[in-house]
Amino acid sequence: MASVPPPFLSSEEQAAFEKGVAEFNAGRFFECHDTLEDLWAGIRGSSRDFFQGLIQVAVGFYHLDNHNRVGAERLLGRALKRLEGYPPEYAGLDLGALRSSVVEWRLALQPEGDPDPLHRTPPRLRPAPERSG
Repeated sequence: MASVPPPFLSSEEQAAFEKGVAEFNAGRFFECHDTLEDLWAGIRGSSRDFFQGLIQVAVGFYHLDNHNRVGAERLLGRALKRLEGYPPEYAGLDLGALRSSVVEWRLALQPEGDPDPLHRTPPRLRPAPERSG
């Protein structure tokens, strides 16, 4: 995988990103979508798909909260395609863990998957692991 430079965010954009992450982790997926979409609108360059992928994950879980399994599965699939070009640790997040969790959720949402996926805990946007060295 080619190296993708990290996003350059102003302090205001970084605050919006952190707010979106907190909203996602609180299960406020619609609000996360709004926050990150406002941020994404001003992003240019190679990190644009990363932010759009995060937005799609949030919208997927918003659909799931509204019992729309098909919509959730489709959005999560699109999100994985957007996020696949980024390294496992990107923009301070453990993106590898998020992708793995989204893959598991997509399997659970298949017709032969989990009959009641709402009992499952949605993934969290976790910080990238600290490197010792």
